[in-house]
Amino acid sequence: MQSIRSKDTQIEVTLRKALWKKGIRYRKNYSKIPGKPDIVLTKNKIAIFCDSEFFHGKDWEQLKPRLLKGNNGRFWVDKIEKNRAHDKLINMELEYLGWTVLRFWGDEIKKKTDDCVKVVEETIFDQKMMLWKYDFD
Repeated sequence: MQSIRSKDTQIEVTLRKALWKKGIRYRKNYSKIPGKPDIVLTKNKIAIFCDSEFFHGKDWEQLKPRLLKGNNGRFWVDKIEKNRAHDKLINMELEYLGWTVLRFWGDEIKKKTDDCVKVVEETIFDQKMMLWKYDFD
């Protein structure tokens, strides 16, 4: 547990490099908003989280029974359920404050980095279109 990093993980760095290469500028580990997102586009109010599959419970219904069978299973189930609840709370807080929240799984970032970047670009484009629409109403 001690060697688990909370920032500058491989998946974060991979996504950040791809965003930078596309000309998308960001802040990292931005502490001025709830949840301290891994990547923040302040201009567009987009908060991006890079979640590891294990600690954030990807495919939780399949993972949970497997964990309960293993050593210290109850500890891990409680920890991951707490993480999942915290993620939902942070999403709600940020959305209430007017932020768009994007969450990517580590495998998504590793295997389909371009798709993740495309989601970010489309989100930026959608926000610009909404602003443009309101300018003409």
